[in-house]
Amino acid sequence: MFDIVLSNGTVYDGSGADGLRADVAVKDGRIAAIGLLADAQAAERVDVSGLAVAPGFVDLHTHSDFTLVVNGAAESQVHQGVTTEVIGQCGFSCAPLRSSGDLPVLASGYGIGVRERRRWRTFAEYLDVLQSTPLGVNVAALVGHSTVHQAVLGDALKPGDPEDVAQMKRLVEESLDGGAAGFSTGLEYWPGIMAAPEHLVPLCEAAAQRGKLYATHVRNRDRYYDLGFAEALAAARLSGARLQISHIQTKFGAPAHAMEHTLEMVHAARRHGTDVAIDVIPHDWNNTTVISILPKWAREGGTEQTLARLRDPSVRERVKANPAPMLLIVAAGQWDRIVLLNASVNAAFVGASFAEIGKARGVDPYDALMDMLIEEGDAASRMLWATQSFTDADVEMAMRDSSCAVISDTAALAPYGDLADELFSLSGYGWAARFLQYYVRDRKVLPLAEAIRRITSLPAERIGLRDRGSLRPGQCADVTVFDPALIESRFSAKAPRAYPTGIAHVLVNGVFSMRDGARTEGNAGQVLRDAGH
Repeated sequence: MFDIVLSNGTVYDGSGADGLRADVAVKDGRIAAIGLLADAQAAERVDVSGLAVAPGFVDLHTHSDFTLVVNGAAESQVHQGVTTEVIGQCGFSCAPLRSSGDLPVLASGYGIGVRERRRWRTFAEYLDVLQSTPLGVNVAALVGHSTVHQAVLGDALKPGDPEDVAQMKRLVEESLDGGAAGFSTGLEYWPGIMAAPEHLVPLCEAAAQRGKLYATHVRNRDRYYDLGFAEALAAARLSGARLQISHIQTKFGAPAHAMEHTLEMVHAARRHGTDVAIDVIPHDWNNTTVISILPKWAREGGTEQTLARLRDPSVRERVKANPAPMLLIVAAGQWDRIVLLNASVNAAFVGASFAEIGKARGVDPYDALMDMLIEEGDAASRMLWATQSFTDADVEMAMRDSSCAVISDTAALAPYGDLADELFSLSGYGWAARFLQYYVRDRKVLPLAEAIRRITSLPAERIGLRDRGSLRPGQCADVTVFDPALIESRFSAKAPRAYPTGIAHVLVNGVFSMRDGARTEGNAGQVLRDAGH
């Protein structure tokens, strides 16, 4: 007697092999059998004729660290077939902290719902809080360099001396031993931007010694793209860590050959023994924090001192004259290709370009963004924007590399409650659907079976999940059933919170979280503390 049988679907096992007509049986939260099971007994039998039956989608790169504490249902992800997320990316995680009374004052939407937050200090304590939360998705978590750096040095304008680095390494080791699935850096962000290889390699060694992944948002992907990627490859070579280069597509300002050259560097490193893989965001918009455009000298001392500086006209002129801003599209003044994504005080401007915002406020767009940061106050570090910094050609070139996973670079959200007004990226409610619709069905960059591998078994293997990411007996029953002909993203800059179409059913650990296209009350996700090789 099986618990559930999904009957008559086209089964894609996640390996990249073509789909086969078969039934999938689930018992006790795991895949029990795959084959012709018309005569098998089952408590529930669901006809999925004409639909693709795939492993649940594994999002290898998200920033849901705090949003899952606020609302673990992960509505924006479950509605598009995601069953597992890997959080703690780009150097930012919610732990470890200096004390349990601290709130991680980090980039990328952290701090939402602070009035409801529970306290933790160590990484293991943070994972305990997550596990006590009803979760719509499974969660593996990386420990972030920026968080570790701040736990040791606060907001001091220095990368740390050898004793500081040794203390950081101890915190990374403690976090990895407490359940972290790997280590991440964000070298374009404060305070990661201050670190040099000698500060990072010892921390990468901690991951390597435990068979854990090192994921990096490299220092630069535009003018000096080759230096940024070379630094990442060197850190992996010296430490022996398995390297994941996050959202590898090069940015506005890079030379035309940059993406091709970057992939050549990756392939050369592999030939010489470095275990390196890549991932890519399936659209041409880059989302990040507005405050990250400020040079590091402007960030010393934390948010309050940063905003105080921005009230000084001479400081503003220095910021505008910064010769190496994080985003060259800003330096080029292409404000019509820069859209406000998330704000509290200035929520009315969300979805508008900074060209439109500057005009509405009667000031230069650069002054508008600095005025708005001041107005956001303590929430300034959570003000986000999206810039049209990527190209389809580069995205497609990366996708054609067999090691390239497809990621969201977003956060799990919900259009209600404390998260109702939050956004993290334009595609937060539809990244997976956009990949399968735009790049696979419409542009035919990848065949469907291979595309499914890129968001199932490939990322699962990369993070070290031994019993997820594939459909075969014994695997955890994370399953997504969708219509390849009808799956479609529906988000836009003006209406970003639209769920996609085409997702029929989603099971997480054998429990329906989506049934017949509608969300259920099922939240059977687990915290995955044993990820790694």
